[in-house]
Amino acid sequence: MLKEVAGDILLTKAEALAHGVAPNDNFANGLALALRERWPAMYKDFRHYSQTVSPKTGELWSWAGVGGVRIVNLFTQEPAAGHGANHPGRATIENVNHCLKALCKVIEAEKFKSVALPRLATGVGGLDWKEVKPLMEKHLGHLSIPVYVYATYQSGVQAEEKH
Repeated sequence: MLKEVAGDILLTKAEALAHGVAPNDNFANGLALALRERWPAMYKDFRHYSQTVSPKTGELWSWAGVGGVRIVNLFTQEPAAGHGANHPGRATIENVNHCLKALCKVIEAEKFKSVALPRLATGVGGLDWKEVKPLMEKHLGHLSIPVYVYATYQSGVQAEEKH
């Protein structure tokens, strides 16, 4: 079940945090930058993964860190225009659709008890929430676990995540 909340997604109590990135993302902007700063090992592992696997848009990469943190990187955005470019490409509805379908499978396979996401692909990705929200409802709305959508960012504020 989707639940829109207001607060700082970095303070989520959800078992997993999912967000959108590009396959060769430098995590230089937005939520990705905040995640890179908070969990530098995740970014280092992501870079290694990206260089050895060459991930494709519409796929995902999941990371587990110390203390039980789980970050699911959804490849919603097109790769950056050039190698070493700081700004990834734009997200597409098709990529978001494939990523959310894959995320649903991971949630069920890993038996996550809760998941937090931002308004996926609407920041750096550049999509309109009116286009993305129906896809989130389609792929995640039927789940029996809480799926917290951080609709309003409030720095340093713990959201009310209720089941």
